[in-house]
Amino acid sequence: MRAPGNARRTAFTLMATATAANQIVRALRAAHLHDAGRRELLQLACERLRALGAPYTSVYAYMLHDAELLLEAHAGRDTEHTRIPVGAGVCGTAVATGTDQNVPDVGAVGNYLACNLETKAELVVLIRRGDTILGQLDIDSDVPAGFGDSEHAEVKAVADALAVLL
Repeated sequence: MRAPGNARRTAFTLMATATAANQIVRALRAAHLHDAGRRELLQLACERLRALGAPYTSVYAYMLHDAELLLEAHAGRDTEHTRIPVGAGVCGTAVATGTDQNVPDVGAVGNYLACNLETKAELVVLIRRGDTILGQLDIDSDVPAGFGDSEHAEVKAVADALAVLL
């Protein structure tokens, strides 16, 4: 018996997502083998995720230093938010709660720190080694409700690879 068309499309999307994430992870591992430093690895991750196209409008890599997130790499639009206190905005909330954040409508978030007016959705995935939070990948999208389970899984695979390589 054949799977319904919708289930087939979902399976294809998840396979494509896994393939894209695997390619990024392989590129990160290769760069690490060639002695790429922390900032180079973070920059590569940001560039490769953004290159996937919509919904990845801008990708930021923040690393945790004491009680503050510091921007160490990005691809896409510049941001004035180079330092974010833990607990502030979507990024700081992710660290304070220890959970990834998927915000389909940033306009509905009271403590949202706007990087630009075009951003409609935001996905924050923690880079963690065990229970220790090292930082996060923060993705802005101009697409309303731009991030689903497949995008979250894709970014998580990259974040998990960074946790090992950094």
